[in-house]
This record gives sequence, structure tokens and C-alpha cells, in this order.
Amino acid sequence: MPVWNPEYETMPREALEELQLRRLKSTVAWVYERVPYYREALDARGVKPRDIRSVDDVRLLPFTDKTALRDTYPFGMFAVPMEQVVRVHSSSGTTGKPIVVGYTKGDLNTWTELTARIASAAGVTAHDRVQMLFLYGMFTGGWGMHYGIERVGATVFPAGAGNTERQLMMMQDFGTTAIVGTPSYALYLAEVAEAEGIDVTALPLRVGLFGGEPSGEAMRAEIERRLGILATDNYGLSEVMGPGVSGECEHQCGLHMAEDHFLFEIVDPKTGEPLPDGEEGELVITTLTKEAFPVIRYRTHDLTVIETAPCACGRTLARMRKVRKRTDDMLIVRGVNVYPSQIEDALLQVEGVEPHYLIVVDRTGAMDTLEVRIEVAEEMFSDMMSDMVAFTRRVSDRIHSVVGLHAKVTLVEPGTIERTAGKARHVVDNRPSE
Repeated sequence: MPVWNPEYETMPREALEELQLRRLKSTVAWVYERVPYYREALDARGVKPRDIRSVDDVRLLPFTDKTALRDTYPFGMFAVPMEQVVRVHSSSGTTGKPIVVGYTKGDLNTWTELTARIASAAGVTAHDRVQMLFLYGMFTGGWGMHYGIERVGATVFPAGAGNTERQLMMMQDFGTTAIVGTPSYALYLAEVAEAEGIDVTALPLRVGLFGGEPSGEAMRAEIERRLGILATDNYGLSEVMGPGVSGECEHQCGLHMAEDHFLFEIVDPKTGEPLPDGEEGELVITTLTKEAFPVIRYRTHDLTVIETAPCACGRTLARMRKVRKRTDDMLIVRGVNVYPSQIEDALLQVEGVEPHYLIVVDRTGAMDTLEVRIEVAEEMFSDMMSDMVAFTRRVSDRIHSVVGLHAKVTLVEPGTIERTAGKARHVVDNRPSE
């Protein structure tokens, strides 16, 4: 598949690092002059923009986290006057004040360019008809990919989220060849299609671009099998831009990172110290070209690994492993660290388990309890109680082998666990706050 922007996506590493340094120097000077929060933070560390002489000097700069972005709500981190801000997006704000981000005309052009790269890497061309299954509104997911796909020249159907029967009707009537949404909603789409007797694999649909939530290789394989498509993963977050930060090519061997527009670090999530390539740690991002809302060393809480070896597609940009874990979604149950992604991987190794589950953590007296509710295929429900007990034990043993804890496994019928067009909810923690 062709590379959208060979000048930057296949740039020699040495030239790329020179470009990053020039842009890092410019960004640090920009925020020091225009954003009081950063000027105060840099002064407190005794750092001036002139102190940035190499890319590694990014470590002289302070980290930024969500607390800082919420404390300066709504526009305190903007580096340009509102007259130059042409678009505002925000997070959902489900845990308090939302994080508000702004874009200049230049920012929107950059955003469009980077999501065009993502779409092109996945194989989208001007011949495609792309159905958007993401929410629009203040969420960055739908808008970001929308304009990049248009720049590639494809036709966009801004269907939005939900109303699955209508989505399937559009796919059939409009000849949709590509979809963009969350992986969990793609599976639900396949589920509804099967219930309605629609053979999605017989439609022109051929590729899916998925993001917005973590998903593993087992889920990818299930999506590809049930929809008959190539499923690619892409990554972004509102705080640094939205989708377009990184995305997979057809080789599906990691997400190519837009290193000409972002400086990426992997740090120890406990100490903040840098880790070498190939070691898992927390992803930290510094924007290099953002005008309205630049951020310095933003702690994403996402755990990943960076690989700098060239890809078979010809792109020289580093690749990051799919994000499956976050430092802030780790559960501590009876003293054991548990990530939802570990349980998902364990479940999908058991034949008959549907890719819909709910982890329920509670406390009885002083003891934490772990329950995993899973949907199973209808044919798995048996009149023989002994068969069901054996199946439940097999699932429980698989979970124990992965996370080291025994979980109560509850089997529920297909369709029982709530579906959503947005991010799937996989964890309910009913334990009282300490």
C-alpha cells in the first residue's frame, strides 16, 4: 500500500532527530512565552528554553498530567488568544471537569494530515466508502478521522454511533467498504447482523480502522473472521490531539508513530525515569507542532513498548505496541495486580466464550471478591449440570493461570451484558473507597 507522505514517514532517523530537536526548541520557547503554567513550572526547575540543546534534554522539562489540565479549566493552557481558536473539543468529564482542548486552523490542518496517514496506512484510498461509527460532538474520535479520510479522497458516511440496524442497512445500501469505530462495537455489529440473517462477509466491506479502547489479538481475529475484513488499530488521545498519533499499516506489527509531530518517551511509571527501547513502560508525549494547545511531557498512563526497527512497509517511523494496559486501570485484588486485558486474553483462549464480559470486584468483610461474568454461545448451555460445572471450572482455571487468582465465573446468555457504541465498560468496582 502506498505511503501517504513519504518525505516524513520514510525519513532517515538522523534527519528525523534533527527535525525533532528544531521543533522541540520552538515548542518550549512557545509555551514559555505564552502559557503561564509552563513558564512557572520551568522557572521552578531553573530551566530556560535555551537549555534545550538535544532531544534528550526533554528530560529537563516537567511532566504534565490531567490534574494540571483540569486545574487550568477551561482555557488556561491555551497558547493563543481565543480569536485564533477555531475548534474546541473536550473529554467526557465523567470524573469531574472535562479536559478542554483547542485547535487553530494550522492545528486542524496538521490533524487532518496525520489522520490521512492513518487511513492510508490501513489501506483506505479514494475508491473507498467509509462509514463512521464513532460519536461526533465534543469527542475527538469521529471528527479527527473524518477529515483525514476526506483528505485521502474517500467518501465519508458520518453515520455516528448507535442505531445498529440502521448502520447495517446503510452498509448494504451504500456499499460501505470501510468502517471506523471501537472494536467492541464492531463485534456487536457482527452479532446483530448474524441475528438479522445478514452475511456481512458477502458485502463490499474490506477494512476496519479501530481505536478508542484497548483490544487484543484474539479480539482482532474475531472481528476479522466475523466481518471478513482487515482490522487495524490506531491510537490517539484528546490531550495531545485526538486520533492520528499512531496507527497500524497492513502488516499489523505495531502502530507507526507520528514522530515528526510528537516526541515520545517510555518511562518507569513509578519513578518517571527513562527506559530503553524494547522495555515496557508508560508512554509520555510532547507535542512538537501544536499551536493552540501544546503539551510538554504528557503522562498518558498507557503502558506500551517502542520498537525503532524499520517496518516492511518502508516507513521508518518508530512503532508502538498496541496499548492493552494503563497504570490507572490496574486493579489490586487480594494484593495481586490485575489488568482487565489479562482477563480478556484468558477468556478468549476458551472455546465457546463470547467476547463480551464484565469484571465485578467487591468486598465481603475484609476479603476482596472477584467475579467474571461472561457470555457464552447458546450451544454451550447444556441440560447437563455436570457439563456446565466443568466448563465454568475450565474458564476459572484459565483465569487463574494468567492472573494468579481464583475468580467466581458466572455464565450469562448472549446479549445479557450491556453493549455500547462507545468505549465498552468491562469493570465494576463496588469496593468502598478507602
